[in-house]
Formats: sequence, C-alpha cells, structure tokens
Amino acid sequence: MWEQVQETVSFLKNKGITKPDYGIILGTGLGNLAEKIEADIVIPYNEIPNFPVSTVQGHSGELIFGSIGTKKVVAMRGRFHYYEGWTIQQTVFPVRVMKFLGVDNLIVSNASGGVNPDFKVGDIMIITDHINMMPDHPLHGKNDERFGPRFVDMHEPYSQKMIAKMEALAEKLAIKVHKGIYLALQGPTFETPAEYKMVKILGADAVGMSTVPEVIVAKHMGITCFGVSVITDLGVEGIVEAVSHEEVQEVAKKSEKIVGKLVEEFIKS
Repeated sequence: MWEQVQETVSFLKNKGITKPDYGIILGTGLGNLAEKIEADIVIPYNEIPNFPVSTVQGHSGELIFGSIGTKKVVAMRGRFHYYEGWTIQQTVFPVRVMKFLGVDNLIVSNASGGVNPDFKVGDIMIITDHINMMPDHPLHGKNDERFGPRFVDMHEPYSQKMIAKMEALAEKLAIKVHKGIYLALQGPTFETPAEYKMVKILGADAVGMSTVPEVIVAKHMGITCFGVSVITDLGVEGIVEAVSHEEVQEVAKKSEKIVGKLVEEFIKS
C-alpha cells in the first residue's frame, strides 16, 4: 500500500497538483460542486496509477484540482464503493493519496435513506457521528505506522468546529439543515422495512453505503472531516416505499444546488 500511494502521489505532483487546502469527495448530492471549481487540472481515474475506476451510473470518474475562491481543492468526482467488488482498502485508497498530497481537511457527501420521522425526501443532514456496520474494516490487518497509529481515536469523527460553522452559514443563507447520525451498510440493496427499523433502533438517523470507511482512514491519518447527507428516500416505519437508483439520483440532483452552495461558501469563508 505504501509504495502504491507514493507512486500515485508522485504521478499527481508531477501533473501539477500542489498542496490543496481541502479534499472533497463529490458523492451524491455534491456532484455539481465540480462546476464551481476553477479547474487547473482534470485527470480521469483510468489514467491515474493504482486508482480503481467507478462503475456506478451517475458517478463520474475524474480527479479535479483547482480553486474555490482563494482555496485550493482536490476533488474526487465519483467515489468507490465496497459493493462494486473493490476491497475495502481500494475504496479508501484515494483518501490516503489526498493526505500525502497535503490535504488536512476532508469534505464528504452521500445519498442516504432517512429513518428519522422529522426528515423529508430532499432534506440535508449534517453528519455528527456514524455507526460502522460494514462487513470489513479499512484498518484490518497489519498496521503501517507511516500512515497512522494502530488504534485510532474516534471520539470526534466529524469536526464539531466545522459543523458549527456550517450551521451558522446555513442559518445566514436561510437553508434548512438537520443534524444526525449516519449508519453504513454494505449495499447494494436498499434496506428492507425491518432493516430500516434496525437502523433506527441502533440510534441512527440515516443509512447509506459509503463515507464511513473514508472517514475512518482519514482519521487514521489525522485529517479533519466534515460530512453531509442528502435524504433521498425514507425508511420511516409505516411509510417505507419502493425506491430505485434513478429516483435517488433525481432527488439528489434537486438538492445538489443547495448543498453545493453551502459547501462552496463554507470553503470560501
């Protein structure tokens, strides 16, 4: 892993990617933020050594380096999911690369199913904490101290300072946001009514198929994290309805402008 990360970092630095202020994983809900980036460099994943290639419809596959305001950002347009068949280590490989490009702050977004009865489809949820229910752990196996410690402190997986700043910004822009706990399951199936009920009983507000492995690895390397979910369907007991990937994409697209505006202004300020 170490040699692969260094090879990829060296390739990207030679392409002109210098120390970014922020790393961004443009998952569902943040795709259009790419249009807000004044791009200096755009590299398709299939040209980057050791990078997997996203296989999910609606998830582009390119790395973007450029500016939002005065801040330099490196953004993944499209992420990798465990359910695609990658190993859990492969799904988080780009986060390792971001760290060694100089990233100290990471912003992640996702689509999720809401189990909190106060949520509506299209709502935005700032992630305050998570529950890891993925079947594999990104730090499983022998630890390489060059990346981080064997045992990782997770008392603040999502920065309270960044959360407070985003809340204040949302209030200023008159954008309604919720806060809540995100639970990660493997997918790719959407949850059954009983599984949604389990998610609620376990103490989460939303459930999805990504983000948590990326944040764990980011924390392993000392990166500060902020996460946001777009509620694309509801798993509230009594009103669980049929859902498709196309419907999730459609809802996310409607919320993208709002989430994108929030994150753009957050980075600028």
